[in-house]
Amino acid sequence: MAKKEEHVRKPEWLKIKLNTNESYKGLKKMMREKNLNTVCEEAKCPNIHECWAVRKTATFMILGDVCTRACRFCAVKTGLPNELDWDEPKRLAESVEQMGLKHVVITAVARDDLKDGGAGVFAETVRAVRRVNPFCTIEVLPSDMMGLEENLKTLMEARPNIMNHNIETVRRLTPRVRARATYDRSLEFLRYAKELHPDIPTKSSLMVGLGETKEEIIETMDDLRAQDVNIMTIGQYLQPSKKHLKVERYYSPDEFAELKDIAMEKGFDHCESGPLVRSSYHADEQVNEAQVQAEAKKYQQSSVTES
Repeated sequence: MAKKEEHVRKPEWLKIKLNTNESYKGLKKMMREKNLNTVCEEAKCPNIHECWAVRKTATFMILGDVCTRACRFCAVKTGLPNELDWDEPKRLAESVEQMGLKHVVITAVARDDLKDGGAGVFAETVRAVRRVNPFCTIEVLPSDMMGLEENLKTLMEARPNIMNHNIETVRRLTPRVRARATYDRSLEFLRYAKELHPDIPTKSSLMVGLGETKEEIIETMDDLRAQDVNIMTIGQYLQPSKKHLKVERYYSPDEFAELKDIAMEKGFDHCESGPLVRSSYHADEQVNEAQVQAEAKKYQQSSVTES
């Protein structure tokens, strides 16, 4: 008889309090009426009740709800995507205005079926949000768009306030965890984004609990800082279904606090680190904190130069 696969028991600090108040219900109703997708729902984010019910924030997912990749950590559907919806940017911008958002995160499924990887719709979405909501800061979270520089250039020309692209895991585990993406391509993506517009902060996220070592986490931090990445988020990987990679271990809140301290010592302007942290978790606060830290660094550098 085959030995039953053992699973690591989920600790107490990962238990989530559900909140389905009127804010939650209203936001869900608006998403359906506008025919919009959110990564909150599609990726089964553990923070959806806090963000929707309490903070009234959501991470919009454009370019449909079917991804051309099948990453072994992600719950988003995989298959052949639908045709592009060029009215989506307008509907999304109207929703941002209706919600009164001061910061919006826009992500997307990977669209390897498109020559530009979806960069054109991404850029138009940024412009549409800015036309309707000129004081709203915009964070984009694209795939690597096949690593083509012209695709990233198309998106960066729309000048989002934050360019976010996730490294996801350490170098050694990347082939097992991510589909089609490579560790070095993600680093190159972040490097080129900074090269195109040095004034636009870059950001990346790392999942832990997939079998990486502490030394590998620190190596990833160094690799991100080598590309001048400004913001880092670190969160616990949670297995979305039995078909996905299992959790190798759960990190404690104290371990996440230690990782944050290490990241800040490495020179990141901000690091959000915790069991339930996801790439867009408290994104508005991350932007504000990073701006404060960046200004402080500029002041310190100018003081040294003058002296």
